Amino acid sequence: MVRLQPDPFLNELTNMFERTTEKGSVWVTLKHSSDKSKVQRNKMKTAGEKIEYRCLIRATDGKKTISTMVGAKDHQRFQSSYATILKARMTALKKRERKDKRKAADSDKKPDSKKRSAAAKKTSN
Repeated sequence: MVRLQPDPFLNELTNMFERTTEKGSVWVTLKHSSDKSKVQRNKMKTAGEKIEYRCLIRATDGKKTISTMVGAKDHQRFQSSYATILKARMTALKKRERKDKRKAADSDKKPDSKKRSAAAKKTSN
C-alpha cells in the first residue's frame, strides 16, 4: 500500500477512475485514525497531551492500493476536491431499468383478483 500526500492521492484516484470506466470498480474507505500506536496514545493521555486524530482514506481497484491521511485543518479542502472527482467520474454508472408504474400496478392486481374470485367460488359452494 502506497501512502501519498492528499494532492497526489487525488490525482492517482482520478487515474484509477479513468482506468475503470469501461470495466471494473474502485473501492474507497474512510477510517478515523491516529498515526500513533495504542501505547503511545495512552502515554500522551496520561501526560495530558492532545492527540490529533486524522482520517485515513484508502482506495483500491483490486490491483493497486493507495492511501492518505487527512488532518482536521485540510479536511474541507480535501472533501471539496474529492466530491468534485466523484461527481465527474460517476458517469459510468448504469441506470436501473424500472417498470412503468401503471404496468406494474396492473400486473400486481391481476393475480390477486383471480385468487379472490377462486376463493369466493369455493366459499359459495
